[in-house]
Amino acid sequence: MKYNFFKSFLIVAAGGIVLAGIGCNKLEDFGDTNLNPLGSTSPITAALLTNAQVNIGGLAQSIRPALYAQYIAETQYTDVSIYAEPKLESGGSYSGPMYDLQSIINRNTDPATAAANVSSGSNANQIAVAKILMSYNIWTVTDRWGDVPYSESLKGAGNFTPAFDKQEDIYKRMFVDLKEAIAGFDGGLPVRGDVMFGGDQAKWKKLANTLRMQMALRISNASPATASAEFAAAANDPAGFIATNADNFVLAYPGGAAYRHPWFDIYNGRSDYALSKTLADILSSMNDARRTAYGSSGAPFPYGLKREQATTLPTNYATVLAADRRAENSPVVVVSAASSLLAVAEGFQRNWITTTAGSLFTSAKGAYDAAITASFAQWGVSGAAAYITSASADYNTGTGGGINIGANPFGSIVGASATTTTN
Repeated sequence: MKYNFFKSFLIVAAGGIVLAGIGCNKLEDFGDTNLNPLGSTSPITAALLTNAQVNIGGLAQSIRPALYAQYIAETQYTDVSIYAEPKLESGGSYSGPMYDLQSIINRNTDPATAAANVSSGSNANQIAVAKILMSYNIWTVTDRWGDVPYSESLKGAGNFTPAFDKQEDIYKRMFVDLKEAIAGFDGGLPVRGDVMFGGDQAKWKKLANTLRMQMALRISNASPATASAEFAAAANDPAGFIATNADNFVLAYPGGAAYRHPWFDIYNGRSDYALSKTLADILSSMNDARRTAYGSSGAPFPYGLKREQATTLPTNYATVLAADRRAENSPVVVVSAASSLLAVAEGFQRNWITTTAGSLFTSAKGAYDAAITASFAQWGVSGAAAYITSASADYNTGTGGGINIGANPFGSIVGASATTTTN
């Protein structure tokens, strides 16, 4: 007997075993098994925006960059601290937040779908916000991997093998996209699903200009003319830049099982990282009160040890961030007024600018002092005024962070070996 795709099974009945069967004539009877019958064919762009934003906290609190900068130290597995070759890939950034952002742009640009998405905000405002977030995301990708796919990426089945763009070209496109985003806001319905700025268009414009300044500084050696021009244009844009903590780009975690502060999860059952002795020595030598916020009490951990050295040290070391700064519902400041104003100070110092929009600042010292003040306030620490005028931190005469910082108990010097300054 011949069956077409016959499936049989056994049923145990009271009177014995009964052989039963079901069959079908062709595979097509099953339909398309790759489609989820419960999935939406028309995604809500507000939900896509929220999903793209909740990934940013992890980017802002990435462990490897903090290790390379010696802000933190590994306490057990010290491979990264001694610069083991990383095995990383960028696929998650494309398939996750950037694809969501591209979908927002596509659905608000295509006349066939644009009208259906105005419930999530005006089409123009959604596109502008998505472009700013896209620029931030691809910035983190290209700064880690260099040349990466971008102009041909995020097309789904339309292109499974996108070409790699040169990093220089990616930077050029980011500057264009950020400027287009600022000009693209139409003052209409604010975007929904925005868990960071609540749809505030003025704050989004300030963020875009801040990113433009920071990106310009990143290419100051590779393309000094472009960097200078882009920086000056952003610093003097009428929309302004992030200059107060009220405009900080912040992800506020609600806590609970789904969305928690990254460092809460890192310390949830493990203790592989500590405040680096390199950073702690700088803070100590400069009498910087932010030490109480950057890490818990206890001895900071030497940076760059081999595993057999690290595991012999006491385990009651200073953890990364004070406990109340890494609770499950603690916020993550992604782009701060302090970092924005320090960029402005550097722009003055490089003679790229002589003033800023609205003459908010007219000197490097003014922006530098404002940055330090904003940082102390952001971390909830007092003493900014005295710190700014101290012998170590004064903009004009400060001596910096000390000499031979980061010394470890095994006799070598890790971290800086000369006078080091900190902001």
